[in-house]
Amino acid sequence: MSEINYTKFVKTEKLPGVWCDGCFVPALLMQSAVVFDQLKFKNSDTAVVSGIGCTGRIAGYFNLDSVHSIHGRAASVAEGIKTQNPKMNVVVISGDGDLLSIGGNHLLHTSRRNPDITVICYNNEIYGLTGGQTSPETRKGNITLTSPQGSKFNRLNAQKIVSSNDKYFYGRTAIFNLDHFKKVLSEALKHKGFSFIEVMGFCYETDGRRRGYKKPLEMIEEMKKSYSVTEEQGELKDNELGINKN
Repeated sequence: MSEINYTKFVKTEKLPGVWCDGCFVPALLMQSAVVFDQLKFKNSDTAVVSGIGCTGRIAGYFNLDSVHSIHGRAASVAEGIKTQNPKMNVVVISGDGDLLSIGGNHLLHTSRRNPDITVICYNNEIYGLTGGQTSPETRKGNITLTSPQGSKFNRLNAQKIVSSNDKYFYGRTAIFNLDHFKKVLSEALKHKGFSFIEVMGFCYETDGRRRGYKKPLEMIEEMKKSYSVTEEQGELKDNELGINKN
């Protein structure tokens, strides 16, 4: 069995990067690179696209063709790359604010057109880069910079959006289970067509502190209690991690 060499996909000289202590975006960088190598991807046939935000900065740390695109347009840029060069492995990595708010319309129509690209959405339920404003994924009742009395709205359901199409791949995983993340990502990258992965995470600095958490570990432990892995491949319940595909 050949040794995994994820470093060939990462600009290691730029690490540890711009992220705060306790942030899991660097883990997404490393573990995505591991899966690229496991699937025998090459630097020359793989492209990563991101939007704007803390997660969006990830594109600059991959040692391959990458595009740090404009806010909300990452999926469209990725579709353009795939259309121009169908042989490329094209992956989007960005946050919930970027992909599901200003990028929500692009998610609707990119998934509907079903291009063979994979979108990884790091869902930390907040606008982290700009100070901690309410995002489409902020839970009802959570206190944020723009909802000091608690958010009044329900979260956007990305699974419902993606699975409204005739053909779809939706995966949900979490930062506390990186082995599960790699499994779901591998399945998504092998899927022929549009695939969307929601990675449940958090932002301690601009969300956790405001909500009274003393350290990131407390948020991880709460997530572990909230989610469980299922092997069933139907519609996922709110507390389930797994794959829903047709």
